[in-house]
Amino acid sequence: MTNVDALRVSAHAQLRVYESLIGSGRDPNDFTGGDKSLKPRIVLSGVNVREVGALSVFRDALATLAREHGDRYEIVALVTRRELFDITGVTYFEYPRIMHSYLARVHFEYWSSREISARLKPRLWLSMHDMTPNVSAEVRAVYCHNPSPFYRPTISEFFLDWRFGLFTLFYRFLYRINIHANDYVIVQQDWMRKSFMRLYGVRNVIVAHPVVNLPNPVETLAGGAAARPYRFFYPTFPRTYKNPELCLKAARILERRGFNEFELWLTLDASVNKYASRVVKEFADVRSARWLGQLSRERVFELYAEADCLLFPSRLETWGMPITEMRSFGKPILAADLPYAHESAAGYHKVRFFEPGDAEQLADLMRQAATAQPIFGKAPEAAIAEPYAGNWSELWALLLPQLPI
Repeated sequence: MTNVDALRVSAHAQLRVYESLIGSGRDPNDFTGGDKSLKPRIVLSGVNVREVGALSVFRDALATLAREHGDRYEIVALVTRRELFDITGVTYFEYPRIMHSYLARVHFEYWSSREISARLKPRLWLSMHDMTPNVSAEVRAVYCHNPSPFYRPTISEFFLDWRFGLFTLFYRFLYRINIHANDYVIVQQDWMRKSFMRLYGVRNVIVAHPVVNLPNPVETLAGGAAARPYRFFYPTFPRTYKNPELCLKAARILERRGFNEFELWLTLDASVNKYASRVVKEFADVRSARWLGQLSRERVFELYAEADCLLFPSRLETWGMPITEMRSFGKPILAADLPYAHESAAGYHKVRFFEPGDAEQLADLMRQAATAQPIFGKAPEAAIAEPYAGNWSELWALLLPQLPI
């Protein structure tokens, strides 16, 4: 039996059991009891969601919906693994095989989802992971996390990370499929809304800022620049668009000018991929670089507390989460002069923007920051046009009134 065949059998078997339980008035997940068939049904599909950022968004969506609207709607979640969710008031269906095969994912979105929606008859179907499935629902929406279709890798970037290059082209095609069948397209920032409108001709795009769940505060360590080198920190994964070379080029410029009173902390390791290996080898002469490797989120927050300034030169982000995270420590931020960074840093009082291709400019700013010169200021507040939601409560308030009761 192939993965697709197994997926089809699994989906049908789960739904038959579910329908029999609903028909008998029994509760499939034993959480509130009663006959769910009397409530209008909402389906959130996220069978491929497993990475931390997207998973956090999915959990927040379910938790807010269950807490604020669970008395009016029956909530169904299609997930990769039930154990990833601790939210009560939700009926879960597991589809663990999908994450192991892109063919299975495509089959699920464009064939299995149609059968599932025909059985569940949802009022609202919200796809939580970019692709617009073939479904029947009175209101359809898709949440788009991935900004890669709007990036143009250079030829050298393509050969250094050809998988990402192909991914940008493939996702541009996947986004297009069925996108006009949605009543709403949901994105995290205004620049993505404008990009969707320009590339795909959609007009029903909601900007919904993510809710950032920060861990408990970490004590910021004392100690001034006179007692130790000034510490710049860039937490990142080695992808070409993350642009760590700019930080390293700037550090090399400063060293060659004779300025050495700083350290550059990078979460890179030569063993991660071909691109990381090339970066570590090319900049092995940069004495200020500290190659920290991939770290846990807890350790990253410890380093936020120890560092003096965040560097964020990435050329592509859905949000720019380290900007939001460093803001919680009240520390300076040097960020790429790009729309995502301006929106993430909006209203913050210790930020300075730089051209993401200008190492000389960044070197000058790094030296000024390390010598306590007043280069940081407040980023302008972002003026986001409607429709806009600042959190999941506001987003559900936009989506749910559209449902006929």
